Amino acid sequence: MHPPTDVTMNQSSDNHSTLTINGETQRLKNASPTMTLLEFLRQSGRVGTKEGCGDGDCGACTVAIMGRGADGKAHYKAVNSCLIPLGAMIGQEVITVEGISNGQLHAVQRAMVETGGSQCGYCTPGFIMSMFAAYYDGTVDDMSVEGNLCRCTGYLPIRRAAQQVTKARAVDSFSEKLKQATTEIPSLRYEGDEQQFYRPTRLREVLDLLQQHTEATLVAGATDLGLEFSWHTRTFPVLISLEAVAELKTLNQTTEYVEIGAAVPLSHVEETLRGVFPSLDEMLHWFAARQVRNRATFGGNIGTASPIGDLPPVLLSLDAELRLASADDERIISLADFFKGYRQIDLRTGEVIVSIVIPKTLAAGASRRVQQSYKVGKRGTDDISIVAAAFAVDLDEENRIVRARLAYGGVAAIPARAVAVEQLLEGQLWNIETVQRAKSALKDAFAPLTDLRGSAEYRKLLVANLFEKFFVEMTGRDGDVKP
Repeated sequence: MHPPTDVTMNQSSDNHSTLTINGETQRLKNASPTMTLLEFLRQSGRVGTKEGCGDGDCGACTVAIMGRGADGKAHYKAVNSCLIPLGAMIGQEVITVEGISNGQLHAVQRAMVETGGSQCGYCTPGFIMSMFAAYYDGTVDDMSVEGNLCRCTGYLPIRRAAQQVTKARAVDSFSEKLKQATTEIPSLRYEGDEQQFYRPTRLREVLDLLQQHTEATLVAGATDLGLEFSWHTRTFPVLISLEAVAELKTLNQTTEYVEIGAAVPLSHVEETLRGVFPSLDEMLHWFAARQVRNRATFGGNIGTASPIGDLPPVLLSLDAELRLASADDERIISLADFFKGYRQIDLRTGEVIVSIVIPKTLAAGASRRVQQSYKVGKRGTDDISIVAAAFAVDLDEENRIVRARLAYGGVAAIPARAVAVEQLLEGQLWNIETVQRAKSALKDAFAPLTDLRGSAEYRKLLVANLFEKFFVEMTGRDGDVKP
């Protein structure tokens, strides 16, 4: 058993100053709420969890936490501990590689031994924890470890280990714990290292806190903000966590629209809405590795206003709207009007993104829609985009374009639509001749920058060629709709 760490935290009257690690209660004292979970684990002697990149890219720091699945039940979720602020874990349970053996090797550990899945060993704990989380869902496969990098390039024996436990029956103390677990995250208020951390459970509390602390920073999954925690590039006097706010965690679907709470993790959306929006399905797969998708949220991806964010192009192509709330009012705004400039958004002081509303209805006069999204990056799910694109074209019975939406990321200061080209397309037949004319216009639709990921000219070519790729994949080059 690990001795209590001497890291201390100043408590307020309703503060919960403990978290559970491998079944043991860990007291916290004076710890900074923005210390990463990885730092805390290693400082408290749990060095099985490794630090590789510190950016959430390599998976060496993977641990498991409790989370809610699409079925509403508790599931183990693999997450990158290098991105999670310690404050977010207070009152919750963390499982590390040291805690899964229970006196004998866990099934996934045994499989890694028997297949020779460990070479230098540095990445091994991360692979094991990713497989551990998937093991209890019965979903262990190659994609279970998509967010884990092996620097020795020993993937074949690791894949064999995953295959070995694919059909194993997960009945043990961990599966029993899942049956009894709750996914409710407790409210929290505490101070540590001259920082205040709040975790309210109701939207009203969030809005009241924002009135009291106008300088506060909002945090949910922390997969973006976590980089600043990991590298200590900023200080955060007041943090308000949104991950426990009930009104931000809902996901509702009707015949006309889908409304996704701003704090719903992407993996939950991926499981729940699969097949509803094909372009969203595609982008969620490539968005990032599973560890990131288990934490990242729609509200966070939109609120950071990154010009290379992967979700905004998809949402722009689907005419998404945002529901915003403040202490005094609520309003709905088109996502197309939300981005004002580089990292600038139409979010007023004291206002919060509550949800994203995506309409399911077609344009008037349309009989069907073709849609798809694309992410061009150097390392698939483990890198940000060079260019991201999403297209939605509504067609009438005569195969004529009623409405077109062509949206891109990575080509301007904000995620943006090629509005002039959309207007050029409307009313035209959906065929290769129309697409070729659109391609010519698309080459000059944006003025992207050159950076380490790609040149401006390369990005311009991608803007045009991805639209042609979309047409060919959706209809075939002859224009006939694919079955």
